[in-house]
Amino acid sequence: MTEQVLVICGDDLATYGFPDGHPFGPDRHDAFLAELDQSAKSAKIVRRPPRLATPEEVEYFHTREYVEFVRSYSEQGHGYLDGGDTPAYPGVFEAASYVVGGTLEALDEIMEGSIRRAFVPIGGLHHAARGRAAGFCVFNDCGVAIEAAMNLYGIERLAYVDIDAHHGDGVFYGFEDDPRVMFADIHEDGRYLYPGTGSRSETGRGVAQGTKLNIPMPPSSDDMAFLAAWVEVEAYLAENPPQLLLLNCGADSLAGDPITHLAYSENAHGHAATRLRELAEEYCEGRVLGMGGGGYDRTNLARAWTRSVEGFVDATSALS
Repeated sequence: MTEQVLVICGDDLATYGFPDGHPFGPDRHDAFLAELDQSAKSAKIVRRPPRLATPEEVEYFHTREYVEFVRSYSEQGHGYLDGGDTPAYPGVFEAASYVVGGTLEALDEIMEGSIRRAFVPIGGLHHAARGRAAGFCVFNDCGVAIEAAMNLYGIERLAYVDIDAHHGDGVFYGFEDDPRVMFADIHEDGRYLYPGTGSRSETGRGVAQGTKLNIPMPPSSDDMAFLAAWVEVEAYLAENPPQLLLLNCGADSLAGDPITHLAYSENAHGHAATRLRELAEEYCEGRVLGMGGGGYDRTNLARAWTRSVEGFVDATSALS
């Protein structure tokens, strides 16, 4: 088993991005790779292109009716897949399927033991619900990967950690009543930011009550505020040790993002990735899968995602 970190990237993954000046443009992928190319850890990073997920794989999480809806709008090439945030464009079905396929490829490599840590920069589309698009997210690759991990690989305890500025509502409500999915999300308070969910009181439903942790942060929260919240995440994971860790590394929580109001530096992402790598060694044979999530300032996302990959390699956290 190699100690390298697998990064899923390439032109097919970059096709997931919306045109005409949309915040989630296709240039995000190359902005990240340009920064990653400069990393001192590059010798320990192996790159591989994504594969195209089949419709049946997308349906691990999504309804068949919704998958066909996206296919139809992709062929039509215009309109919106939701109320106005997520436009259709020619080929969006295939582009979103490459995101899912990239995340599933990374999961397969981890679970089959050829690698222990992987990162998918355009993955982490955490807003899409089982039956609808939302918030720039067409297919929820996080949700598909969670279903695959549990139903194909027999994972009985999985932890999904999300540090994107936006609450990961598609994942949260998709597994709100599933006690196998531990969910820890540090996000901007929903009173100030889309999607308006993720209050402290949302801790799971039914038999899953108490298996979810939501930590809403006030606007302008900085690295020290993040670190205080992160201590709570680690305590939560210690009480619920997982067999697999997933991290949504959304970079829109960095200071200066054009659509959010948090004020972290990339050091927060480096700290999260480093600590989850260490916790994965303790809890789950080193298995951790990172996904890029949001981030709309290109310099911010390039630095945050690169620090995340470096943290998966062997970087030391800059926070203490």
